[in-house]
Order: sequence, then structure tokens, then C-alpha cells
Amino acid sequence: MPEIKDITQEVTRAVRDAAYVVVGLGVLGVQRVQVRRQELIKRLAEPRTQIDARLGDARGEITKRVKDVDTAVEQVIVRLEASLEPIEERLPTQARDLVKQAHTQAREARQQLRSLLHNVAA
Repeated sequence: MPEIKDITQEVTRAVRDAAYVVVGLGVLGVQRVQVRRQELIKRLAEPRTQIDARLGDARGEITKRVKDVDTAVEQVIVRLEASLEPIEERLPTQARDLVKQAHTQAREARQQLRSLLHNVAA
């Protein structure tokens, strides 16, 4: 009988050792996957940082161009209003009041457009 007991102990040890090997390989596999995941996260983060930087530069450039266009348009409007001022002074009172209201509404519309463009560019 001692032989059967020895054989069962050896089988038990072999099975236990095999289980330890399987668990060890599983742990190594999980660790390897975690390392690969971290490497992938780092590799993917670099292009995103570059894209974010380029988008920031583009936003800044667009904002600058919008301000330049706004300044140019405002100068044109000021010149146009100045050239129309002598004509407006000759108008009857009611017509002159209507023109002033139109100027006020146009300024408000331009201000709203500026605010909208500023919010979009930011």
C-alpha cells in the first residue's frame, strides 16, 4: 500500500505544481497585458498632444484673422457713415430719426455678431 500512497502523493504534487505553473503563467500574462496597455496609452497620447497643439495654433490664427476682418469692416462702416452724414442732415426730421434708429440697430447687430464670433473662436 505504501506504493499507492507514494504514487498519489506524487500525482498530487504534480497536479499542484501544474496548478502553480498555470497560475504563474496567468499572472505573467496579465502583467504583460498591463504593460502593453500602458505603452499603447503613451503612444496614443503623443499624437493627441500634437493635434491639440495644432488646433490651438489654428484657433489663435482664426481669432486673429476674425479680429483683423472686424477692424477692417468697422473702418469701412465708419467711413460710409461719415460720407452719408451730410445727406442725413438734409432729411426731414422723421426720416432722420428713422436713419438714426437704423444705425443703432445696425450697431447692436454688429455687436451681437462680434460676441458670437468671439465665443466660437474661443
